[in-house]
Amino acid sequence: MKSLRILSPEDPAMTKQNVNTTKLKTWRRVYFLIFVAGAVALLLSGAAMSKFFSLKSFLGNESFYSSFNSGNQNEVIETVRTVIQKIQEELENLRTTELDPTTSASVFKQGAFLADVLGLLESAVASHDEGKNRRTSNFDVHPLFKEKKRSDDEPADYFLREEIRKYVKIKPNRLGKQNFMGANATFTSIGHACFAIKEELEEYMDYDVGEICNDDWKLAQRLMVHGCDPLPRRRCFSRAPKLYSQPFPINESMWKLPDDRNVRWSQYRCKNFKCLANTTTTSKGFFKCSNCFNLTHHEMPRWVRLDGDSNQTSDFLITDVLGIKPGEIRIGLDFSVGTGTFAARMREFNVTIVSVTINFGAPFSEMIALRGLVPLYLTINQRLPFFDNTLDLIHTTRFLDGWIDFVLLDFILYDWDRVLRPGGLLWIDSFFCLKEDLYDYLQAFEMLRYKKHKWVVVPKLDKDDREMFFSAVLEKPPRPFR
Repeated sequence: MKSLRILSPEDPAMTKQNVNTTKLKTWRRVYFLIFVAGAVALLLSGAAMSKFFSLKSFLGNESFYSSFNSGNQNEVIETVRTVIQKIQEELENLRTTELDPTTSASVFKQGAFLADVLGLLESAVASHDEGKNRRTSNFDVHPLFKEKKRSDDEPADYFLREEIRKYVKIKPNRLGKQNFMGANATFTSIGHACFAIKEELEEYMDYDVGEICNDDWKLAQRLMVHGCDPLPRRRCFSRAPKLYSQPFPINESMWKLPDDRNVRWSQYRCKNFKCLANTTTTSKGFFKCSNCFNLTHHEMPRWVRLDGDSNQTSDFLITDVLGIKPGEIRIGLDFSVGTGTFAARMREFNVTIVSVTINFGAPFSEMIALRGLVPLYLTINQRLPFFDNTLDLIHTTRFLDGWIDFVLLDFILYDWDRVLRPGGLLWIDSFFCLKEDLYDYLQAFEMLRYKKHKWVVVPKLDKDDREMFFSAVLEKPPRPFR
């Protein structure tokens, strides 16, 4: 006969049995909460069966609110609140319980799932409470929150990727009332063209929440250029260079090529700044700025007079333009293709310039920042993120040229007019176009009815008199209020 073995608390077998019991209890609690959350979801779906036929519809806050027209809505809400309380208690227990390291990762995932369910339930309750407040108060309701017949082209339902669906859904205020901005919810937006390039956008939004983003900035830029602008925010960490080096001090960085380690070069032909600055290299960056990384020979002489000789790439010098309004030009915008040299030169005259650019074939944004200047990553499609009548100066060169559509040019110029203050200067620097289009482009600028301080039209000598150069410095007039 086999002898019976009596286990003591110190016995290894007894310890293993206690650990297994703890694991079993933990998993039972997790699965119980998941079962309860699922049951509540089924209950709410059944209450809204007249309008909804899937869990997907339940996740929509506006649709969830509009479904609460049945007589048992108070009972459902009370049940949801009870489940919220139980999930909160369970999450708190999970945070304070010491778990076996071999199971902590799985429990963390289950906790994250419960937190996500908790957020949805709380949003649903907030949406319901907000609906009650709207029925008993007089403040305005956002049009997207008004009850309407549900259609198949709702933004959230158009996409399959869960992250983009979560991003575009209406986010009700947790307190169920207007916030300090006067809105009763947060309404996130994406560019209208995002719907035409759905596959690319869903590829961009395909990532693991809380992890490192893919090396896909070029995809994001392609989306922006094709009108999907603004892009949705993402819940992943952007990639950084592997060996980021401290930038040079400001007294060195302005006219010195940065450290190559501070750029991710995977998406470019050139893999270092020396390649971009080399005048003999054929595989460089954007063709309109083929030499703008050559700081000493090409960039440094621009817009100033050095050793008695002025640079011939611009018709006007900075001193000439600033002399039009002495002491009045303090802040401005450079909407050009470049590495920030205009902003660097203006800084020497105590003028702060923000440089708008995107990374066409080379790291323009990184270069501007590493020089100690301010890059604004913005496409020509987008409204300028400045308030009305705030800037003293807008400068443009190499980018706003004769390739641009006349109607688009109108929209751009009117937006520039919006952000320029009365008396502010618009500096058009070496705008070139075909000779047969010159009159139409000049009319676009004259339509602004700005005061002409400088106005120069000359032929572009290297194009057999087929193209023309136009430069001007114009002053925005004061306009009477109506």
